[in-house]
Amino acid sequence: MIRSSPSGAPWRNFYGRIRGKTLRDSQKAYMADLEDIGLDGVDWDVNPKRELLDLDALFGGKPLWLEIGFGGGEHLVHQAVQNPDVELIGAEPYINGIAMLLGKIRAAGAKNIRVHPGDARDLMDVLPSGSVQKAFLLYPDPWPKKRHHRRRFVTREHLDPLYQVLAPGAELRIATDIQDYVRQAMEEAPKAGFLWLAERATDWRGPWDDWLSTRYEQKALREGRVPTYLTFRKPV
Repeated sequence: MIRSSPSGAPWRNFYGRIRGKTLRDSQKAYMADLEDIGLDGVDWDVNPKRELLDLDALFGGKPLWLEIGFGGGEHLVHQAVQNPDVELIGAEPYINGIAMLLGKIRAAGAKNIRVHPGDARDLMDVLPSGSVQKAFLLYPDPWPKKRHHRRRFVTREHLDPLYQVLAPGAELRIATDIQDYVRQAMEEAPKAGFLWLAERATDWRGPWDDWLSTRYEQKALREGRVPTYLTFRKPV
């Protein structure tokens, strides 16, 4: 039997932080921007039938990219500015990270970002099959203890629905400084149907040409950890 909440949503354990330090007044002001760029129709309370989002109405048929867990938002904003003809959705439950992203969006004047302030699994419930052309999973929660590895995003619970919403030929990028996370990604992504694109060592040792180093990567480098950059593709 699958447990559900009063709203009808299935019970999904969520691991990780929702809130951190108290938001500054400026960050509280940024949160008001969610009224304009928050993604409607994802929350179970407003969409209990899980009707699919009308992406043509939302984005006018433009290519759609997805960043899962955008942290402070620097990479998401960078991609939006560099690719003005692409629409991007960022999914992140951490309130402090959302506030940082909204501040960066204001500063950059980016107009092609929408935000889901919650669990990416709920978002994938309502994205049409084959609708996402590129997805980013950058420095996800490592969950280093072995008993917690099932909480990592690179499990079939997450990869299967992600595979479903990606278009044929779509790219999945994963960056991490945790070598056991690399191991698990390399084991689980092919099981979900993804193809690993590396042909030589430089393909996973060096970042992508359009990469912007995040605060999490800079912390890893300061602490002596080596990043790995994995590129997968959904077969055509």
